[in-house]
Amino acid sequence: MLVRLALLSLILAPSSSWAAPPMRGVALGLYHREADEKGWSFDDMLADIARVGADHVSLVVSWKQHDVKSVEIHPDPGVTIPDARLRLLIRQAHQRGLKVFLFPILELEIRRPLEWRGTIAPRDVDAWWRSYDAFVAHYTAIAAAEGVELFSVGSELVSTESWKERWYALISKVKRSYRGPLLYSANWDHYEQVSFWERLDYVGVTAYNELSRDPEAPERELVKAWREVKKKLAAFSRKVNKRLVVTEVGYTSQDGAAVHPWDYTSRARLDLEEQRRCYAAFVGAWEGEPALQGVYFWNWFGEGGAKDTYYTPKGKPAEDVLRRWYRMR
Repeated sequence: MLVRLALLSLILAPSSSWAAPPMRGVALGLYHREADEKGWSFDDMLADIARVGADHVSLVVSWKQHDVKSVEIHPDPGVTIPDARLRLLIRQAHQRGLKVFLFPILELEIRRPLEWRGTIAPRDVDAWWRSYDAFVAHYTAIAAAEGVELFSVGSELVSTESWKERWYALISKVKRSYRGPLLYSANWDHYEQVSFWERLDYVGVTAYNELSRDPEAPERELVKAWREVKKKLAAFSRKVNKRLVVTEVGYTSQDGAAVHPWDYTSRARLDLEEQRRCYAAFVGAWEGEPALQGVYFWNWFGEGGAKDTYYTPKGKPAEDVLRRWYRMR
């Protein structure tokens, strides 16, 4: 009887318990000016990311346009990391045993209320698209030359996602020079409307979903919220026959992180435990999910430690959650 019970427990136990996805990723925003001013080393950050158990790193680079109606996209010396330094970081990541996801994103210099990159409305669409094409081509060349393992053709450009023919042409152009897998990173509330998933290798989505309206919500409630989100995303993944990559998911270590995880402007009081609960809820809901190809937690960059309120899990209880998940097999 005892033997039969033991066998039954093995059958009923989830075989995927604490199984991390194939891409165990961490994002690294390349805010090089701030890093230099504070004496932080990107290579040290890469070493930290490798030690936590990650095998992929997202290197996030950005160009800017003036406002939602502008047609010119350009590098910003204060924000855009120089190409030579980016190439060095890719090589350093590879030396650390990390595969690289190169993630170019577009930012606005001026944003009025309710405006962001998802609401761009260029006064001349053709001119804007030429500029965007050049932006993507610039980083496609670097990705191809440096052997980058994953590349994104765009992020959260909601107002353009119905431009099917333009996106098809751009993706075809990228594929002529870059042989690795491609994704697009959709906003968490607008992935079903993207018109060009069939031309990509993965469905990418940012995941700043509201988990609760109560900052003190217990972990079980946050897990339940994530499971509802997971159910919809996994079903969509099956519908389009593409596995899912969560390109960004993260939480500040502040009161209210579970309520508005997207709000990087928040200056609420320190709450390391709420950040930990949010990380644990993601793991609890997603571990072992076959639709999930990879996840990139946002964002290692920052001071870290017990007094830091930024997104980084470094030196916080959230890091312990991440380390356990990424190191378990």
